[in-house]
Amino acid sequence: MTGFSFSISATDGAARRGRLCLPRGEVNTPAFMPVGTYGTVKALTPEDLLEVGAEIVLGNTFHLMLRPGAGLVAELGGLHRFMHWERPILTGGFQVFSLGARRKIREGGVEFSSPVNGDRVVLTPQLSMQVQAALGSDIHMIFDDCTPWPASETVARQSMERSLRWARASREAFAAQGGHDAGHAVFGIVQGGMYPQLRAASLAGLLPLDFDGLAIGGLSVGEPEAERLAVLEELLPLMPAERPRYLMGVGTPADIVKAVCLGVDMFDCVMPTRNARNGHLFTGDGALRIRNARYRDDPRPIEEGCGCYTCRHYSRAYLRHLDSCGEMLGSRLNTIHNLHFYLGLMARLRQAIEAGTLAAFARSFLARQGIPAVDDATTVQ
Repeated sequence: MTGFSFSISATDGAARRGRLCLPRGEVNTPAFMPVGTYGTVKALTPEDLLEVGAEIVLGNTFHLMLRPGAGLVAELGGLHRFMHWERPILTGGFQVFSLGARRKIREGGVEFSSPVNGDRVVLTPQLSMQVQAALGSDIHMIFDDCTPWPASETVARQSMERSLRWARASREAFAAQGGHDAGHAVFGIVQGGMYPQLRAASLAGLLPLDFDGLAIGGLSVGEPEAERLAVLEELLPLMPAERPRYLMGVGTPADIVKAVCLGVDMFDCVMPTRNARNGHLFTGDGALRIRNARYRDDPRPIEEGCGCYTCRHYSRAYLRHLDSCGEMLGSRLNTIHNLHFYLGLMARLRQAIEAGTLAAFARSFLARQGIPAVDDATTVQ
């Protein structure tokens, strides 16, 4: 294809240090993608995102289709110009799963009651790809059926097989629109619930479609961590080494460290931004909840030694004051810190893979987070 490539420069056990090359820039992996559902990462400007180290952001196809509409975004020069972000954008994400009772799944697509005005909306694999082409995102995700948890094997199989049919339709629509010629990439999504044999079948069905990357969907939907890790341990060794692996919707810093050790390359999650707006801040020693009374007169930054804008200029006492008064600056400053922490963690993971010290880094990081020791033979390679 034109304009997309993925290369691996170092490995440490199953973990990989790589690079995605796209027309609008390179993305170093393992990578974390801040979530910008409506074409904005809440509370931050694009300049803020660059300062905290973001190289790619995520937008939601369905929500942008509803507001402001893909046609309008296209008329105004595409999503990059519209949101003033000239680096890569990936679009997709929980399009069916997230609307719960508002949806009716049909063979050809999904019927929604619009969360905006209640109108009937039908989203199909073909329309999903058309919307992403109009938005002009760099990586398009196929339209899939995210299997809920818990689900019986029968339900999981039906969902997985439907996702495979939609994957074929999505891939055909992407090709018909000249997606590769326009410099776009398209990723498939492996489904199958918590059943290794269904995950393997899903992967086998996706491989002939020659996707540029492969995502792992249907995790981070409420399942226990042990089940999620078991799925990853079974599935990741089967996935082609030459293609990027994207674990959708995950997760906590500890979740990310463990998944990187197992061979995942890309992540997204609303946790750093959503938690920031609720006064939940991430540090190397675990969570700091700024609403606690003990921070009322605390002159220290969120984390000693942190180089983010917030920690360089503001105290815990001030951040607690902003939060208690409902001042929007508090959400902004908290978000800057949390994303700086997440993206800094990704940089340290890349450095550890390059140095061959990932296992030691992971053990130390998890210990500081208060996470029980992990089994070197499974979670930390």
